Amino acid sequence: MDITIELGLAKDINELEQLYNDLNDHLAKGINFPGWKKGFYPIRQDAIDGIEHGNLYVAKYNGKIVGSVILNHLPEDAYYKAKWKYESDYSDIFIIHTFIVHPNFWKRGIGYALINFSIEHGIESQVKSIRLDVYEGNIPAIRLYEKCGFKYIDTVDLGLGNYGLDWFKLYEKLLI
Repeated sequence: MDITIELGLAKDINELEQLYNDLNDHLAKGINFPGWKKGFYPIRQDAIDGIEHGNLYVAKYNGKIVGSVILNHLPEDAYYKAKWKYESDYSDIFIIHTFIVHPNFWKRGIGYALINFSIEHGIESQVKSIRLDVYEGNIPAIRLYEKCGFKYIDTVDLGLGNYGLDWFKLYEKLLI
């Protein structure tokens, strides 16, 4: 597949919101690996914030957005309790957020392309590490992260127990 990955723009917000809704509708009908919920996460405001901060990237196939990822320096509070391989104040660490692939494009290399883009962009941006959290039940994502060289660090509570999301695994990939 010929995928392009580029910085998201304001004109992409409606399409990103549709991507989020399509994914959440699909997850609601089957196994909801990430535990996401329509109207809670991800939502339009996540796309707006990512675009306004210049850290949301979109994967496109034939001009249509089929995936996206946000790369920033903003960890969840629980990250500070973990023993990471690289210690830093997060100014030289990317955190992966809102990593999404449209369900019609699962198992077609989009997720792999977005993760590889994140790694390459991290190297170009001279960050030392990329970190992420993943709900412990999201086995497909965990397999992808491990395949891409991310190493398990710890399991933490992100405070989402009210949504049935008690434990999240933390992963890190060193770029140094």
